[in-house]
Amino acid sequence: MNDPTAAIPEEHNSLMGHASVQDEISAQHPYEEDFDPIDLADAGVDADDIPDPVSIHDADPEIVGEATATDAATLPEPIESSLSLNDPALYLNRELSWLAFNERVFSEAADPEHPLLERVKFIAIGHSNLDEYYMIRVSGLLQQVAVGMGDLTPDGMTPAEQLSVLRSKVGPMLQGAADYFHKTLEPEMENHGIHILDYSQLTRGQVKSLRDYFREEVFPVLTPLALGPGHPFPHISNLSLNLAVVVRDPIVGEKFARMKVPGVLPRLVPCPPPSEGNEDQHFVWLEQVLAANLQMLFPGLQVIESHPFRVTRDADIEIQEDEASDLLETVERGLHARQFGDVCRLEVNASMPTRLRTLLIENLLVDKEDVYTIEGALGLSDLMQIWKLSRPDLKDPPLIPAIPKELQNRPKEILDIIGSQDLLLHHPFDSFTPIIDFVETGAKDPGVLAIKQTLYRVGGNSPIVKLLAESRDDDTQVAVLVELKARFDEENNIEWARALEDSGVHVVYGLVGLKTHCKLALVVRKEKDGKLRRYVHLGTGNYNPITARIYTDMSYFTARPDICADISELFNVLTGYSRQTKYRKLLVAPVNMRERFIQMIEREASHARRGRPARLIFKTNTLTDEPIIRALYAAAQAGVKIDLIVRGVCCLRPGVVGVSENIRVISVVGRFLEHSRVYYFYNGGNTQIYMGSADLMRRNLERRVEVLFPVEDAGLKKHVREQVLERYLKDTRNAHQLLPDGAYVHLQPADGEPPFSAQKTFLIERQEPVEA
Repeated sequence: MNDPTAAIPEEHNSLMGHASVQDEISAQHPYEEDFDPIDLADAGVDADDIPDPVSIHDADPEIVGEATATDAATLPEPIESSLSLNDPALYLNRELSWLAFNERVFSEAADPEHPLLERVKFIAIGHSNLDEYYMIRVSGLLQQVAVGMGDLTPDGMTPAEQLSVLRSKVGPMLQGAADYFHKTLEPEMENHGIHILDYSQLTRGQVKSLRDYFREEVFPVLTPLALGPGHPFPHISNLSLNLAVVVRDPIVGEKFARMKVPGVLPRLVPCPPPSEGNEDQHFVWLEQVLAANLQMLFPGLQVIESHPFRVTRDADIEIQEDEASDLLETVERGLHARQFGDVCRLEVNASMPTRLRTLLIENLLVDKEDVYTIEGALGLSDLMQIWKLSRPDLKDPPLIPAIPKELQNRPKEILDIIGSQDLLLHHPFDSFTPIIDFVETGAKDPGVLAIKQTLYRVGGNSPIVKLLAESRDDDTQVAVLVELKARFDEENNIEWARALEDSGVHVVYGLVGLKTHCKLALVVRKEKDGKLRRYVHLGTGNYNPITARIYTDMSYFTARPDICADISELFNVLTGYSRQTKYRKLLVAPVNMRERFIQMIEREASHARRGRPARLIFKTNTLTDEPIIRALYAAAQAGVKIDLIVRGVCCLRPGVVGVSENIRVISVVGRFLEHSRVYYFYNGGNTQIYMGSADLMRRNLERRVEVLFPVEDAGLKKHVREQVLERYLKDTRNAHQLLPDGAYVHLQPADGEPPFSAQKTFLIERQEPVEA
């Protein structure tokens, strides 16, 4: 793609990395903002007359850098379109866009460039994604239909219409993934010595071995539940796999029973090889082992038939925070309630007869349209067990993250290094270890007086949490915000919150009505000269060393006084009482993020209308916020060239004549889950780049505490622009381009050129020796 700004050099910032100069500037302008997007007084606009975000031609953004101020009255009018920017035709449906994303995940399983077990992993991930989609998104639509809500989405669909369309797509998606696994991947696995056998394929010796396993390991944890006058229909827990069993009693005739397949046991049961000397690995599905040995559970009765089924329930916890006296206990009660939500999906095997399906539908109170019949095994998210096998020959090569040269062999000096220069890490290609070193140094340095951190998802056995707990002493104040409402991590976070409290750490659970999603860590140290200095880490991802090897994220370390002061004041908001509304450098949701973000888009449009190069590059996980989409449409009409790298849901429709011809949208999947959020504004050559925790969604901008922080070092900005964003934009290996009709097409290299992978390039770079 031609880049109108490619020949224009980045700006140079001589102040980078010099703390004394930063302090001097901060002292002179204690609340100087990173930009002043609309100078109302100079533009002659009254504060009460601020225009709608779409009407960007009415405002006069202050132009900095190479640009000069121009009176708003002299600006040319934007290109008029026959479509209103609120027209439903300009928006793609959120739910269907998500399904398109999951199709891209499943398509990774068919990519022969991935090693075999990595392809199996993508089948498991796609199924796990669909589980969560039903538990949260589809269950919400079902509730809206149940209460008669007919509100239209921006694309003009009612909840009932959305349900109808997505139901028509989910069934084929599930079956297509199952078919691909059973018909393509399983034979390939067999060629490499991994066999998932049907019970009918087992030898006598294998059957005997599995019967012994059933008797010793499975039988003791089973509880058959009958259905009858004294036995009401049993509760079927969320995401549980079950057997619908029909038995014949010689006196009363046929009876129904439900048998839960125990989740505490491996779903794929290892079984001995069929013959001596066979070193292949053999497995059989646990539900088939149960079905073959059911007679042991019903002595005196005849087992007629059994069929697997799987239930998905509404798992979106609703917490009345304003009525909660103890948020931790309230979340705990919500976790228990999650298992009892309404059933939103029933998956059955194709072998199940109609009478049993009807019995389940009637007792589970599930709509028959939410019953999915699958040929093959149900719940293929359990295939992660196969991915975990010790078969390095069938997996991606081991990832060896790099330690930046500035930090090599100097972990205990990390604060001093940050004090002299900003540092940027790109995970997982760069190691997560410096973040642990940052917290550990803060915990052990005798000069450190305070450590403050937010924790959203930290995983199990977290070194970060252990260090925070150990750092508490009489001379160090430690305050941690643990977000208890991090969906599906609530239980883990409750355990960490209690452990930190037991160690004497000040723990808070967040703000009422908001999730705290920002990733922040602050260390305050008394320097040798007796002055206090602050050091911060800001990130786009969680403080979780496990996911840091799977997700792509950015980490930024700085000691810049203005950014550090903003972080300190934000922590005061999170832990105390404050109604802070103004920040020097940060964009903070729900305070000022959307407003300032749109103003920066408008500023870019103003440059374009003046005939100057104008460029936006946004890398995000999701783009659904209507005001931002309208602002992007208006900027594109003004002539701004816009590239959007949106991993998942995108409701903006590119390529609409007169509206969005200047907008290109791609999605990158690949080996690693793209998770970093990076927002680039060319700004007349005075480039601004923001990173952070926020996707461009109403949820993130209005109902979460989010932070976008500026990258201010000229060298780092140049690196992000040329070595990160541009590489994603030229990816022809893992990128799909969004078409105007909402479909995605896999990008292909030009004739004669090899495919280019941004992720692979990042990996190769980190493995190459760095020249001195």
